[in-house]
Amino acid sequence: MDAAAIHLSRLPGEILAIQLTGKWQLGQKVPSADNVRDELRNRPTVKSIVFNTDALSFWDSSILTFLVEIMKLAVKEGISFEKDGLPSGVQQLIDLATAVPKKEDASKSVVHEPFFSKVGSETIHFINSAGELIAFIGETFVAFGRMINGKARFLTSDLWQLIQETGAQAVPIVSLISFLVGLILAFVGILQLGLFGAQVYVADLVSIAMVRQMGAIMTGIIMAGRTGAAYAAQLGTMQVNEEIDALETLAIPPMEFLVLPRMLALTLMMPFLAVYADLMGILGGALVAGLYNISLTVYLNRVIAALNLYHLFIGLFMSFVFGVLVSLSGCLRGMQCGRSASEVGDAATSAVVTGIVAIIVATAVITIICNILGI
Repeated sequence: MDAAAIHLSRLPGEILAIQLTGKWQLGQKVPSADNVRDELRNRPTVKSIVFNTDALSFWDSSILTFLVEIMKLAVKEGISFEKDGLPSGVQQLIDLATAVPKKEDASKSVVHEPFFSKVGSETIHFINSAGELIAFIGETFVAFGRMINGKARFLTSDLWQLIQETGAQAVPIVSLISFLVGLILAFVGILQLGLFGAQVYVADLVSIAMVRQMGAIMTGIIMAGRTGAAYAAQLGTMQVNEEIDALETLAIPPMEFLVLPRMLALTLMMPFLAVYADLMGILGGALVAGLYNISLTVYLNRVIAALNLYHLFIGLFMSFVFGVLVSLSGCLRGMQCGRSASEVGDAATSAVVTGIVAIIVATAVITIICNILGI
């Protein structure tokens, strides 16, 4: 077996020729780059390094290690590295080993955009986003219409699993937050009502606030951070993995197979979670009332007297609207996700922000309408 070896020679024009001979094989002793380094030190006038591989009988990745070291020496000394004399396979491996992907943001610099230009850009972006939102809502209504006609294609097992994830699995966090909100409302209310000797009316304050608005609002915010972000991350990951493209290739509409069951699950479970949140908030208020010597019987009687069906229906309607808004925000941001891992995180963050903003705006609109209608 021919051992791997190198032979150095100097050609006219200050060129150092390196001849590679024998078999370059892993597990065998191969020459190091020290001889070439010493040669370059002895001949500082060398301007170029060329190769001759006519006597090279076999090679593997061991030769690549040697050549990369020579390249580093050439770059350090400012010498031209000519790889034309190497086998084509070696040249391709060198190109692959030394390839550095372009960093997209490397050439970015801070650009101070004029004020009116920035306003125009933001306006165009807002208009485009509004158009995408309207188109998404339209596709959702079409998918819902197909479901009513029995033509929508999605797995019933997926729907039941999503109902469990958005319903039963959300009960612990809804219980904790709603109980604490009711407790806080009772503390704030009873301290102020105590100035007039009307502590008993804390039951009216807590029950009306929780049933009419706070139960639905807090449940909506919880689900925006918990479920809305999860929807965006799930659909965004599918975008990155090209699973949604695969569904479209198979003629399966993603709106029906992915978005519709998620929106149905959250929209159906939100009223139930809101009612449960109302009960937990009222119990939190009862705990505070007990600390101030208000009996549970008196507290519950005041709750029953204060509440009516208008308060309950308004709270249920708000929770239903919040379910639609949160699921719509999560699915929309997930479907808009880009093709990189960082885009998935951005989509989840955007889904939470969009969902919470939509909840606050919807609460203001519904409250104003209820005041106008006198209910």
